Amino acid sequence: MTRRDVHKLLGVSGLALTLPGPLSLFAQYNNKMDKNEFDVIIIGGSYAGLSAALTLGRSLRKTLVIDSGKPCNRQTPHSHNFLTQDGNSPQQISDLAKEQVLKYDRVKFYDGLAINGKRTSEGFEITTSHKDTFTAKKLVFAAGIKDIMPNIKGFSECWGISVVHCPYCHGYEIRNKKTAILANGERAFHITQLVKNLTDDITIITAGKPDFNTEQMSKLQRNQISIIEKEVMEIKHENGQLKTLIFNDGSKEDFEAAYAAIPFEQNTTIPQELGCNITENGYIEVNPMYKTTQAGIFACGDASSMFRSVATAVYGGNVTGAMLNNELTEESF
Repeated sequence: MTRRDVHKLLGVSGLALTLPGPLSLFAQYNNKMDKNEFDVIIIGGSYAGLSAALTLGRSLRKTLVIDSGKPCNRQTPHSHNFLTQDGNSPQQISDLAKEQVLKYDRVKFYDGLAINGKRTSEGFEITTSHKDTFTAKKLVFAAGIKDIMPNIKGFSECWGISVVHCPYCHGYEIRNKKTAILANGERAFHITQLVKNLTDDITIITAGKPDFNTEQMSKLQRNQISIIEKEVMEIKHENGQLKTLIFNDGSKEDFEAAYAAIPFEQNTTIPQELGCNITENGYIEVNPMYKTTQAGIFACGDASSMFRSVATAVYGGNVTGAMLNNELTEESF
């Protein structure tokens, strides 16, 4: 193992580390870990993964967190609705979390991407994009999801800033603004009900024939919710702040904010390759203890839950770490 390899294994983005000489650092690493063998490997080092790592580190479990440093909320300027951290940037919260987790020497970080996994007689083997291989008794998937951006010019630049997914995470900041709902059917109706408490100026953009039942349409009309059936072709904005929606017929209308329901995919296909069930909505199937359908594999955070927030990710990771430690304890006691 070279000095670069060790730095990659121990280094954490945003944190300053003082490296001793390569031989002494390698010796320290060997004293704390048995080569590349761990009790648990966590794939994904954002809020859920870090929360699980904290619980496992405090339980003296040899834990490796593999993370590529590209969380889905990296463009969002501020995180909200998380007690003690409300208003801080996602990066600030993540950096503080990593600093705290690093205090537990049984937890190590690896800067890279997990690309392959397989079950072994002892547990699991994970290979990274750097062709490094690590083994563990248990796996946690906390790599989150990747949003699939629609073919709308300007959409990705506004995503997480003025075009958002969740009224609990962003609704207060865009309250009382002229707001578009870029969705149709049940999803659009659900978001509209929640947003109505935050602004009276709401327009649903269905991009086609409205898909609402008679009762829903009656409620939308009673609450004076406008509907535009046109397709959005472009979002005019300034530094991610929505200004105008341009439609496929060339018409346009000014808005200040928008909610959008867009598709997503898992950030890693390793769970499927290992046989984990994926729900019809695209999430890794887990039970209340965050166990997947495959023995020894857990999942938490956005990858396994529709409740997409920092607070719920931290909670899920905390429970996952506790359940994992309990399982390891029962197996070895």
